[in-house]
Amino acid sequence: MRIDAPVKGRCIVLVCSLHQPDGKTLPLLFAADAARDLGAAQVGLVAPYLAYMRQDHRFNAGEAITSSSYARLLSASLDFLVTVDPHLHRWHSLAEIYPIRTQAVAAAPLIARWLRSHVDHPLVIGPDQESAQWAGEVAKLADAPWTVLSKTRLGDRDVQVTLADGGRWPGRTPVLLDDIISTGQTLVAATATLKQSGMAAPLCIGVHALFDGGALQRLRDAGLTRVVTCDTIPHASNAICLAPLLARAVRAISGTVTQGNPP
Repeated sequence: MRIDAPVKGRCIVLVCSLHQPDGKTLPLLFAADAARDLGAAQVGLVAPYLAYMRQDHRFNAGEAITSSSYARLLSASLDFLVTVDPHLHRWHSLAEIYPIRTQAVAAAPLIARWLRSHVDHPLVIGPDQESAQWAGEVAKLADAPWTVLSKTRLGDRDVQVTLADGGRWPGRTPVLLDDIISTGQTLVAATATLKQSGMAAPLCIGVHALFDGGALQRLRDAGLTRVVTCDTIPHASNAICLAPLLARAVRAISGTVTQGNPP
Protein backbone atom coordinates (compact mmCIF):
# COMPACT_ATOMS: atom_id res chain seq x y z
CA MET A 1 0.00 0.00 0.00
CA ARG A 2 1.39 3.40 -0.99
CA ILE A 3 -0.05 6.91 -0.73
CA ASP A 4 1.42 8.94 -3.56
CA ALA A 5 0.37 12.38 -2.28
CA PRO A 6 1.39 14.75 0.53
CA VAL A 7 -0.75 14.06 3.61
CA LYS A 8 1.11 15.75 6.47
CA GLY A 9 -1.21 17.99 8.46
CA ARG A 10 -4.21 17.19 6.26
CA CYS A 11 -7.56 15.55 6.87
CA ILE A 12 -7.45 12.35 4.83
CA VAL A 13 -10.75 10.86 3.70
CA LEU A 14 -10.66 7.30 2.39
CA VAL A 15 -13.62 6.25 0.25
CA CYS A 16 -14.48 2.55 0.19
CA SER A 17 -17.92 0.98 -0.06
CA LEU A 18 -17.68 -2.18 2.02
CA HIS A 19 -19.67 -4.73 0.04
CA GLN A 20 -17.51 -7.86 -0.33
CA PRO A 21 -15.57 -6.52 2.65
CA ASP A 22 -13.13 -9.32 3.36
CA GLY A 23 -10.85 -8.43 0.45
CA LYS A 24 -11.11 -4.69 1.09
CA THR A 25 -10.62 -4.34 4.83
CA LEU A 26 -6.88 -5.01 5.14
CA PRO A 27 -5.89 -2.62 2.30
CA LEU A 28 -8.19 -0.03 3.86
CA LEU A 29 -6.57 -0.37 7.28
CA PHE A 30 -3.07 -0.30 5.75
CA ALA A 31 -3.95 2.94 3.93
CA ALA A 32 -5.34 4.50 7.12
CA ASP A 33 -2.26 3.55 9.12
CA ALA A 34 0.08 4.78 6.36
CA ALA A 35 -1.70 8.14 6.29
CA ARG A 36 -1.35 8.48 10.05
CA ASP A 37 2.36 7.47 9.95
CA LEU A 38 2.92 10.10 7.24
CA GLY A 39 1.55 12.83 9.51
CA ALA A 40 -2.13 13.15 8.59
CA ALA A 41 -4.00 15.35 11.05
CA GLN A 42 -6.99 12.98 10.97
CA VAL A 43 -8.10 9.99 8.94
CA GLY A 44 -11.73 9.30 8.12
CA LEU A 45 -13.68 6.80 6.08
CA VAL A 46 -16.63 7.25 3.76
CA ALA A 47 -18.20 3.79 3.44
CA PRO A 48 -21.49 4.28 1.57
CA TYR A 49 -22.30 0.67 2.45
CA LEU A 50 -21.12 -0.53 5.86
CA ALA A 51 -20.55 -4.26 6.18
CA TYR A 52 -21.56 -6.72 8.89
CA MET A 53 -24.27 -4.55 10.46
CA ARG A 54 -26.96 -7.19 9.96
CA GLN A 55 -25.24 -9.55 12.43
CA ASP A 56 -26.33 -7.52 15.46
CA HIS A 57 -27.23 -10.47 17.67
CA ARG A 58 -26.02 -13.98 18.48
CA PHE A 59 -28.75 -15.76 16.52
CA ASN A 60 -27.24 -19.22 17.08
CA ALA A 61 -25.05 -20.50 19.90
CA GLY A 62 -21.38 -19.67 19.43
CA GLU A 63 -21.82 -17.07 16.69
CA ALA A 64 -19.70 -13.93 16.59
CA ILE A 65 -21.57 -10.63 16.77
CA THR A 66 -19.65 -9.34 13.79
CA SER A 67 -21.12 -5.84 13.77
CA SER A 68 -19.35 -5.20 17.09
CA SER A 69 -16.15 -6.96 16.06
CA TYR A 70 -15.91 -5.02 12.79
CA ALA A 71 -16.61 -1.74 14.57
CA ARG A 72 -13.66 -2.30 16.91
CA LEU A 73 -11.42 -3.24 13.99
CA LEU A 74 -12.19 -0.13 11.93
CA SER A 75 -12.25 2.26 14.89
CA ALA A 76 -8.67 1.39 15.85
CA SER A 77 -7.40 3.08 12.66
CA LEU A 78 -9.93 5.86 12.02
CA ASP A 79 -11.02 9.16 13.53
CA PHE A 80 -14.46 9.28 11.92
CA LEU A 81 -16.86 7.30 9.75
CA VAL A 82 -19.58 8.41 7.33
CA THR A 83 -22.01 5.86 5.91
CA VAL A 84 -25.49 5.64 4.38
CA ASP A 85 -28.51 4.07 6.08
CA PRO A 86 -26.69 1.37 8.05
CA HIS A 87 -28.78 -1.57 9.23
CA LEU A 88 -29.82 -0.28 12.66
CA HIS A 89 -32.26 -2.75 14.15
CA ARG A 90 -31.06 -3.98 17.52
CA TRP A 91 -28.39 -1.25 17.58
CA HIS A 92 -30.19 2.09 17.86
CA SER A 93 -27.22 4.13 16.62
CA LEU A 94 -23.68 3.60 15.35
CA ALA A 95 -22.43 5.19 18.56
CA GLU A 96 -23.41 2.04 20.46
CA ILE A 97 -20.60 0.08 18.80
CA TYR A 98 -18.32 2.68 17.15
CA PRO A 99 -16.29 4.74 19.67
CA ILE A 100 -15.16 7.16 16.93
CA ARG A 101 -17.22 10.03 15.47
CA THR A 102 -19.88 8.68 13.12
CA GLN A 103 -22.49 10.09 10.79
CA ALA A 104 -25.26 7.99 9.25
CA VAL A 105 -26.52 9.79 6.15
CA ALA A 106 -30.17 9.21 5.26
CA ALA A 107 -30.91 8.55 1.60
CA ALA A 108 -34.60 9.45 2.08
CA PRO A 109 -34.42 13.07 0.82
CA LEU A 110 -32.88 12.12 -2.53
CA ILE A 111 -35.10 9.04 -2.91
CA ALA A 112 -38.12 11.29 -2.35
CA ARG A 113 -36.79 13.77 -4.91
CA TRP A 114 -36.40 10.96 -7.46
CA LEU A 115 -39.95 9.78 -6.73
CA ARG A 116 -41.40 13.24 -7.26
CA SER A 117 -39.61 13.53 -10.60
CA HIS A 118 -40.23 10.05 -12.01
CA VAL A 119 -43.43 8.54 -10.57
CA ASP A 120 -46.96 9.89 -10.89
CA HIS A 121 -49.19 9.38 -7.83
CA PRO A 122 -46.86 7.01 -5.91
CA LEU A 123 -47.91 4.81 -2.99
CA VAL A 124 -44.82 4.04 -0.86
CA ILE A 125 -44.83 0.50 0.53
CA GLY A 126 -42.39 -0.86 3.11
CA PRO A 127 -41.81 -4.63 2.88
CA ASP A 128 -41.90 -5.23 6.66
CA GLN A 129 -42.41 -3.55 10.01
CA GLU A 130 -38.70 -2.68 10.31
CA SER A 131 -39.11 -0.38 7.31
CA ALA A 132 -42.04 1.59 8.73
CA GLN A 133 -40.14 4.64 9.97
CA TRP A 134 -38.00 4.81 6.85
CA ALA A 135 -40.88 4.34 4.40
CA GLY A 136 -42.90 6.93 6.30
CA GLU A 137 -40.10 9.50 6.02
CA VAL A 138 -39.71 9.01 2.25
CA ALA A 139 -43.48 9.24 1.79
CA LYS A 140 -43.67 12.43 3.85
CA LEU A 141 -40.91 14.07 1.80
CA ALA A 142 -42.53 12.93 -1.46
CA ASP A 143 -46.01 14.01 -0.30
CA ALA A 144 -47.35 10.49 -0.88
CA PRO A 145 -49.41 7.97 1.11
CA TRP A 146 -47.67 4.91 2.51
CA THR A 147 -48.25 1.54 4.11
CA VAL A 148 -46.22 -1.39 5.41
CA LEU A 149 -46.56 -5.09 4.63
CA SER A 150 -46.47 -7.83 7.23
CA LYS A 151 -43.63 -10.30 6.65
CA THR A 152 -43.03 -13.73 8.14
CA ARG A 153 -39.61 -15.22 7.37
CA LEU A 154 -39.80 -18.99 6.96
CA GLY A 155 -36.16 -19.39 5.88
CA ASP A 156 -33.27 -17.54 4.19
CA ARG A 157 -35.05 -17.70 0.83
CA ASP A 158 -38.63 -18.27 1.92
CA VAL A 159 -40.84 -15.42 3.15
CA GLN A 160 -44.57 -14.84 3.45
CA VAL A 161 -45.97 -11.34 2.93
CA THR A 162 -49.47 -10.02 3.58
CA LEU A 163 -51.18 -6.68 2.91
CA ALA A 164 -53.63 -5.80 5.65
CA ASP A 165 -55.23 -2.75 4.05
CA GLY A 166 -55.16 -3.29 0.30
CA GLY A 167 -57.53 -1.50 -2.06
CA ARG A 168 -57.48 1.86 -0.30
CA TRP A 169 -55.41 3.68 -2.94
CA PRO A 170 -57.08 3.55 -6.37
CA GLY A 171 -55.02 5.13 -9.13
CA ARG A 172 -51.78 4.96 -7.15
CA THR A 173 -48.51 3.48 -8.44
CA PRO A 174 -47.13 1.06 -5.84
CA VAL A 175 -43.45 1.68 -4.98
CA LEU A 176 -41.73 -0.99 -2.89
CA LEU A 177 -39.01 0.57 -0.76
CA ASP A 178 -36.21 -1.44 0.88
CA ASP A 179 -32.85 -0.56 2.40
CA ILE A 180 -30.97 -3.69 1.28
CA ILE A 181 -31.73 -5.85 -1.75
CA SER A 182 -29.82 -9.13 -1.56
CA THR A 183 -31.71 -12.26 -2.63
CA GLY A 184 -34.82 -10.26 -3.58
CA GLN A 185 -37.13 -12.88 -2.09
CA THR A 186 -39.01 -10.42 0.11
CA LEU A 187 -39.69 -8.15 -2.86
CA VAL A 188 -40.78 -11.09 -5.03
CA ALA A 189 -43.27 -12.16 -2.34
CA ALA A 190 -44.43 -8.55 -1.89
CA THR A 191 -45.00 -8.15 -5.63
CA ALA A 192 -47.14 -11.29 -5.73
CA THR A 193 -49.20 -10.04 -2.77
CA LEU A 194 -49.80 -6.64 -4.40
CA LYS A 195 -50.87 -8.23 -7.67
CA GLN A 196 -53.29 -10.54 -5.84
CA SER A 197 -54.83 -7.50 -4.15
CA GLY A 198 -55.56 -5.94 -7.54
CA MET A 199 -52.86 -3.28 -7.54
CA ALA A 200 -50.82 -2.29 -10.57
CA ALA A 201 -47.37 -3.82 -11.08
CA PRO A 202 -44.99 -2.12 -8.63
CA LEU A 203 -41.56 -0.64 -9.10
CA CYS A 204 -38.85 -1.05 -6.49
CA ILE A 205 -36.38 1.37 -4.94
CA GLY A 206 -33.50 0.12 -2.79
CA VAL A 207 -30.63 1.89 -1.08
CA HIS A 208 -27.96 -0.82 -1.13
CA ALA A 209 -27.75 -3.04 -4.25
CA LEU A 210 -26.16 -6.14 -2.74
CA PHE A 211 -27.94 -8.42 -5.30
CA ASP A 212 -26.83 -12.03 -5.29
CA GLY A 213 -26.22 -13.69 -8.65
CA GLY A 214 -29.84 -14.21 -9.66
CA ALA A 215 -31.64 -11.51 -7.68
CA LEU A 216 -32.19 -8.96 -10.44
CA GLN A 217 -33.57 -11.55 -12.86
CA ARG A 218 -35.73 -12.92 -10.05
CA LEU A 219 -37.26 -9.48 -9.57
CA ARG A 220 -37.84 -9.00 -13.28
CA ASP A 221 -39.50 -12.40 -13.55
CA ALA A 222 -41.79 -11.45 -10.64
CA GLY A 223 -43.14 -8.58 -12.72
CA LEU A 224 -41.60 -5.45 -11.19
CA THR A 225 -41.73 -2.67 -13.75
CA ARG A 226 -38.38 -1.20 -12.70
CA VAL A 227 -35.68 -1.63 -10.07
CA VAL A 228 -33.84 1.52 -8.96
CA THR A 229 -31.07 1.82 -6.38
CA CYS A 230 -28.84 4.45 -4.84
CA ASP A 231 -25.18 4.42 -5.82
CA THR A 232 -23.80 3.17 -2.49
CA ILE A 233 -22.75 -0.04 -4.31
CA PRO A 234 -21.94 0.13 -8.04
CA HIS A 235 -24.67 -1.66 -10.02
CA ALA A 236 -26.55 -1.29 -13.30
CA SER A 237 -29.67 -0.30 -11.33
CA ASN A 238 -28.02 2.80 -9.78
CA ALA A 239 -30.08 5.92 -10.55
CA ILE A 240 -29.91 8.01 -7.36
CA CYS A 241 -26.59 9.75 -6.65
CA LEU A 242 -25.83 10.40 -2.97
CA ALA A 243 -22.52 12.25 -3.38
CA PRO A 244 -23.91 15.68 -2.32
CA LEU A 245 -25.20 14.27 0.98
CA LEU A 246 -21.93 12.44 1.66
CA ALA A 247 -19.82 15.53 0.91
CA ARG A 248 -21.91 17.60 3.30
CA ALA A 249 -21.53 14.99 6.04
CA VAL A 250 -17.74 14.77 5.58
CA ARG A 251 -17.31 18.52 5.85
CA ALA A 252 -19.39 18.63 9.01
CA ILE A 253 -17.88 15.64 10.83
CA SER A 254 -14.28 16.46 9.93
CA GLY A 255 -14.55 20.08 11.02
CA THR A 256 -13.45 21.34 7.60
CA VAL A 257 -16.44 23.67 7.16
CA THR A 258 -15.23 27.26 6.99
CA GLN A 259 -16.91 30.59 6.45
CA GLY A 260 -17.64 30.99 2.75
CA ASN A 261 -17.41 27.21 2.24
CA PRO A 262 -20.81 25.93 3.38
CA PRO A 263 -21.49 22.17 3.60
